[in-house]
Amino acid sequence: MTMTNVFDPLEWVPASGHQLRLAGVHFDAVRIEGVRGEVAASRMIEATDGDAGPVVCEVTGYRWMYFLLAPGEVRRQQWPLGVQRFGARGDRSVTYIGIPALDGNTWPLRWYSEPTPTAPFVDAGLLVRVVRNAVSARRVSP
Repeated sequence: MTMTNVFDPLEWVPASGHQLRLAGVHFDAVRIEGVRGEVAASRMIEATDGDAGPVVCEVTGYRWMYFLLAPGEVRRQQWPLGVQRFGARGDRSVTYIGIPALDGNTWPLRWYSEPTPTAPFVDAGLLVRVVRNAVSARRVSP
């Protein structure tokens, strides 16, 4: 079943393909590179019984994972090193994030976890804990 059958997409999700959206307006974003981002996304999905909220994955290059948070959330958290934050009010930079449609050809982006009525955004506090735990676990592993 596709998400379009469950609820009307959020206004910032395009109807087809993918489009750039300004971070800090409809959502804040946290970007984590490669395997570290995939591990964080998988752990978020597991911790939320499959309802982690919107996570966008680049399918080429560095394979960045973009975790989309409610507007204003990126500034409320203390993020570990290696986590890039976008959307904080008062930043001098402007960042656009690619957002794929819920259905169809969205290459080179795809949803790793889609927004849902119960999780329209990723829980920022849970994401911080998941990323910190992943870093700690990696340090003690041989």
